[in-house]
Amino acid sequence: MKSYLISLIIPLNLCIFLVILGVLFAIFKRKLLSFLSIMAGLSWLLLWSLPVTSLMLGGYLENRYRYTPPAISPTAEAIVVFGGNTANNRANWFGLYSKQTRHARIDTADDLFFMGKAPKIILSGAALEGNVSEAQGMAMQLRNRGIPKESLLIENQSTTTRENAFFVDKLLKQEGITKILLVTSALHMPRSMAVMQNLGYQPIPAPNPPQIVLPPGLHPFLPNTRALEGSRSIIKEYIGLVTYYIRGWI
Repeated sequence: MKSYLISLIIPLNLCIFLVILGVLFAIFKRKLLSFLSIMAGLSWLLLWSLPVTSLMLGGYLENRYRYTPPAISPTAEAIVVFGGNTANNRANWFGLYSKQTRHARIDTADDLFFMGKAPKIILSGAALEGNVSEAQGMAMQLRNRGIPKESLLIENQSTTTRENAFFVDKLLKQEGITKILLVTSALHMPRSMAVMQNLGYQPIPAPNPPQIVLPPGLHPFLPNTRALEGSRSIIKEYIGLVTYYIRGWI
């Protein structure tokens, strides 16, 4: 249900829907409804194409839990990494994707581990396609970076943030772990913290560096294709927070 709602209110999709609805109203000579429907669709599209919308709404979520460099992060018993790749892990929300500057969640986990912040890393995420789960993929990358296999725990059943927390909770109880560093994107951190807190944990937030930062030369009030493309992730988080709250998961 949530995925259908997200798909519907994605700016371009909703704009097309409302414009078509406006045309139908026009055919049936409902001029006011036609005008309002078309204007609502175009306004929604314009709103999310402006960088300032991402900066205000996405930036608010990213700054709920401030980024702390791994070097000065507190210590814990384990590092928990929730799967996902917000905005393809690009360093800047509005910039082009680059392998050289991308920052994945395992990059933060890797830094925390090698700086001695926790002796174990718990990786969470099912296979969205194919036979290799996201958690297994992250584990392979971390082992290639020199992290011992025995330091990695894998949870590969979860497909949602709630399931991330549910299955990680089982692993933590099995291992007798209560103090964790929670790693995910800055945008995803408020919902991730909330589901873990709802299970009785007090995680230490260890988000990736914020992505929604205005780069030099980009005007906040001029339409931008990357702002429009990235709007789905921001909208998804707000719908997720509302849905989880209504269902009592946070």
